[in-house]
Amino acid sequence: MKKVAIIIFLSLVLTKTHGQEYFISFTGSGSGSGVEIVKVNNLTSGAQVTLNGGDILHLILPVGIGSQDIADRNLQIYPNPMTEKSTLTFIAPRSGNMVLTIMDLSGKTVCRVSTFLSRGTHSFGISGITQGNYFLKIAGDNYTYTKKLVSQCKFQGRAVIEYLSSDMTTKGDLLKNAAATIDMPYNSGDLLLFKGTSSIYSTIVTDVPTSSKTITFNLTDCTDQDSNHYATVEIGAQIWMAENLNVGTRIDGLPDQTNNNIIEKYCYDDNDSNCALYGGLYQWDEAMQYTTTPGARGICPTGWHLPSDDEWTTLTAFLGGEDIAGGKMKETDTTHWVSPNYGATNSSGFTALPGGMRNISGGFTNFSYTSLFWSSSENPPFAWLRFLDFYVEQVFHNYGSKLCAYSVRCLQD
Repeated sequence: MKKVAIIIFLSLVLTKTHGQEYFISFTGSGSGSGVEIVKVNNLTSGAQVTLNGGDILHLILPVGIGSQDIADRNLQIYPNPMTEKSTLTFIAPRSGNMVLTIMDLSGKTVCRVSTFLSRGTHSFGISGITQGNYFLKIAGDNYTYTKKLVSQCKFQGRAVIEYLSSDMTTKGDLLKNAAATIDMPYNSGDLLLFKGTSSIYSTIVTDVPTSSKTITFNLTDCTDQDSNHYATVEIGAQIWMAENLNVGTRIDGLPDQTNNNIIEKYCYDDNDSNCALYGGLYQWDEAMQYTTTPGARGICPTGWHLPSDDEWTTLTAFLGGEDIAGGKMKETDTTHWVSPNYGATNSSGFTALPGGMRNISGGFTNFSYTSLFWSSSENPPFAWLRFLDFYVEQVFHNYGSKLCAYSVRCLQD
């Protein structure tokens, strides 16, 4: 009985240790012609990696040698898995001595080479590695790369690392063009945010992978009058901007915005860099371009409009109601939000940032504490809005003075 119990226990431990490994590929549809770059952010753990659109994301448990370095874009092995031979290509950021080591899973060295490398891109041939899983480690002058190598070679040979070539002028284009399998630490249940980019188009998708799959980015044109391009995200049956609108000419916070055929914006503290990150702040009339029709385009890009109060309600209802929707809309961590940024998961991909507001008197307030977004619906003499706060996961449904200036998110027609 004890032996059976021990076997079952060990089986459970091994299953938990090795876990599931998923392979995620990417494709695009809509306005873009194929996905060029994919940025992946593990919203649960904080791990991040950037891939080329043709790369394969390999989700693995965050254990083993070099897990922090395993997704480095400055190193690639192709093909991986290898059958007889593979080519290792990496960028040496500076000149100096380098040691290249291949180890098995127990940490035993299978093959090692040491040489002096000049700054630039270098390629090595790898052969004779018998079937199994290995770790490849490059240790240079203040840089270290680690990557998993899988061999499917079935014959017993002599492990060889052979220097092939170098390019002292490359900036990494060779690596960008080569398809590769990129490892990323992943625990079952982690929430991942994928941002796919093709030319001027970018789209956000969130997912909790439970199997290997292909992520499809519906690439949508969202370009304002100043030729600024915005990432988009599909939430339920709606497609939203995943960034705050930043269109128009900046004016100082004291005067009101006027109907002068020029789109005007405020930047928090009259600082242009705040607009670049958090978007502009707009009084309601300016955002609506001096109409009062719910769902008006206003200052939004062509094909987009300022969401009505009902359309905001559709969003929060899809996310589980106003009591919890705010957490699903807020950017995670406290890089931009003040701690504790309670309940923030960004599971919707909406990625709300705390841009604050310009008040009636012309001053700025609530920066890093709140996100406030106009709707296109009036509650005369006020207008309806939504705001998120650093201390709750709730979305507040309220109305505000049209002379205050808030952020704008546009909704696709």
